[in-house]
Amino acid sequence: MPTDNHNNTTPSEPVIRPVGGHIGAEIEGITLSGQLTAKAVALVRQALLRHKVLFVRGQHHLDDVAQQEFGRLLGDLVEHPTQPSRTGTAILELDASRGGGRADRWHTDVTFVDAYPAITILRAVTVPAFGGDTVWANTAAAYDGLSPALRALADQLWAVHSNEYDYAAQRPHATEADHQTYRQVFTSTVYETEHPVVHVHPETGERSLILGSFIRRFLGHSQDQSELLYRLLQGHATRPDYTTRWRWREGDVVLWDNRATQHIAINDYGDQPRVVRRITIAGVAPVAIDGRRSVTRRPAPLAAAAE
Repeated sequence: MPTDNHNNTTPSEPVIRPVGGHIGAEIEGITLSGQLTAKAVALVRQALLRHKVLFVRGQHHLDDVAQQEFGRLLGDLVEHPTQPSRTGTAILELDASRGGGRADRWHTDVTFVDAYPAITILRAVTVPAFGGDTVWANTAAAYDGLSPALRALADQLWAVHSNEYDYAAQRPHATEADHQTYRQVFTSTVYETEHPVVHVHPETGERSLILGSFIRRFLGHSQDQSELLYRLLQGHATRPDYTTRWRWREGDVVLWDNRATQHIAINDYGDQPRVVRRITIAGVAPVAIDGRRSVTRRPAPLAAAAE
């Protein structure tokens, strides 16, 4: 099976090139499709678990159908719980010119539900001439990098995640279209879930941090204390040495292990067009180091919540 270098490879074998010390690898010599061999799928899965994020250039042949066919080789597709997919697909289009299309806050996808996606697959359709990079952080490496005292603290913490938050305060530069999308679409159903701050990865057994901007508070702590804890842990998890940054080209596909990463889209491209299309692979509810599973608190429509 191909390794992370050129030794003992043939022209027909994919080559995996690490792009960072803690996270990220580029795969060369592979054409993504629903017709990949079992060996190729195993290679992708193994590389994803090891490197957390995989970058694949030049996949211009992929359309919505082919992107989904490839995704199904890695698991069941799951749609976003509130944002509508493109008609007849499980694909979420993120268009920077429309409300909500700039994911410019550190997050792990959809942690406001219990069984959030295991894998995300993003395809670049239109990219700006400059700017619009995405940065990923390895939250398993970040956990390993905590001091013993902080690791012991994190092991005991649980947090409430929700898609309902002070949008204006956290997104001061958002447009009115962004605000409208947030009110009418993103929070059309309000979710709250309790997750352990440290979970055991279901495939690798690694311990990894569940943080990101969907956290509202830590259980057993005041709001002020929660904010201090969040800044401490989140600041550590997104240190540059745990991250990798990708400059997009049209036709790029990026896959990441959503159970062991956070990411942020850099909002530095002004009014230039930026369109990416996303599919997500179903995951399971996280399990804490003591065996407890994440708990759903609030799958309530806004209308019902107001009654």
